[in-house]
Formats: sequence, C-alpha cells, structure tokens
Amino acid sequence: MLFRLRLLLLAAFLTLPAAAAQPAELVRDRTARAIEIVDGDTLVLEDGREVRLVGLQAPKLPLGRRNFRAWPLAEEAKQALAEIALGRELVLAYGGARQDRHQRLLAHLFRTSEDLWVQGEMLRRGMARVYSFPDNRAAVADMLALEAEARAARRGIWAHPYYRILDHREAGAHLDSFQLVEGRVLKSERKGARLYLNFAADYRSDFTIVIERHASRLFEDMNFDPLTLQGRTVRVRGWLKEWNGPMIEATHPEQIEVLEK
Repeated sequence: MLFRLRLLLLAAFLTLPAAAAQPAELVRDRTARAIEIVDGDTLVLEDGREVRLVGLQAPKLPLGRRNFRAWPLAEEAKQALAEIALGRELVLAYGGARQDRHQRLLAHLFRTSEDLWVQGEMLRRGMARVYSFPDNRAAVADMLALEAEARAARRGIWAHPYYRILDHREAGAHLDSFQLVEGRVLKSERKGARLYLNFAADYRSDFTIVIERHASRLFEDMNFDPLTLQGRTVRVRGWLKEWNGPMIEATHPEQIEVLEK
C-alpha cells in the first residue's frame, strides 16, 4: 500500500508545472552541487556544508533523536527533495539571516539548468509547509501562494489528516506541534507589553495569539495593526504552546493570514 502511494505521488509530481522563478527579494550568491539529502528540507553540499531550505518545514524524520516518531510522509518528502536537487548544480540565494545556530546555511536554492526554485517546487508538490522567521521573511508571499495551490489540489501532505488546518477549538489537543490554526478573533487587546488576540471568552483556557512588544515593530513596518483583527477570521501558523490555554506566539506578520477582510 505504501509503495503504491509513493508511485501515485511520483506520477502526480511529474505532471506538475515547474515552480515560479526567483522572487525579487532574494540575492544570489555562489553555486554548489548537492551530494546528500538529509530530509525533506535539508541537504549537504559538496564542500560538506549543510543547507536548511529556509522558509520550509517538511515532514520530519527522527535523524537519531530518541523517542521521535517520523511524521507522516517524511520519507516521501525526502525523496521529493532528492528528485529535485540531488546531484544538481544549485545557486544559493539569501533574503535574511544566512546561518542558524547549528551552522547550517539558510538559503533558497535554484537549479542552474532551468532556474527551478527548489523551495517553490517542494511547496507546489505539497511536500512542505511555509515556515518563516522574523529574520528570514523574504519570498513568503510567493511561498504562501504555492502552498495554497497545493492545499487546494490536496497534493502531498494536504491529503493527509495529520496536516489538516485546525479549528481554534481543537488547538489544545495539539500542543508542542507546528500547526496552522483558523478561527474568528473574538477580542483583540493590548495589555502591558503584549498584544492578545483571543478566540473565545475564557482567555485562561481558550486559544490565543500573543504578540510581544519587540515584535510589534515588524507589524508596524507593514502597516498591519493586529488590533483591527477583532471580529475577523484569520489563519495563524506556528508552534502551539500551553500558556493560559493553547497559544501561538506571532513574532512577525507573515505568520497571520487574514481570511476575512
């Protein structure tokens, strides 16, 4: 059954159009060949350096971590990245921080042969979700559009219930995991150094989006006032934590998509 699923996924991938060309915000750097695929969002270059495909989160493999269960379709995501990038000459491009705390390069990748955007292709195939950071926000709008296209077509992970978008009332059952959560903001308010978007009457137990003061500048720079979200339906992505009920901290505006204007 699993083998058949992989064949079906491969057949579907081969019929997809290529991903879009390079977003304007990215700055191209050097060229290198990929010699190893670690998982669906990490590879190794010929000089031994690891590249974390910035802006993506593919299904995770244990990779030596104890008591870590592979996420559904993790092997398929790794295989998809291998089909796209393994053995290929790749251009590294940057739009923010260039290295993480593990000394991995945080790069966007493009195949030199036809200028295929690797991140875009993984998203188009439905083999990853958009996963941005406050210091790496370039090309997020392009990536969200490709993610939405794959989700609408139920490609890859979007056909699996593990990756479905959660209603805010379900959030408490999915703590300590990366999720996309939707709902209508019941109340938006600023208290002290924080801004809260509450989704139900009991803020001590219901789902909340929290924005710290230091993150507010990024929202202001985009003329995005979270206080105006009261009464509107939004989608937020991030790690669900327990803090007076389930909570996602929004560190930058690209985490929040306004679904109802």
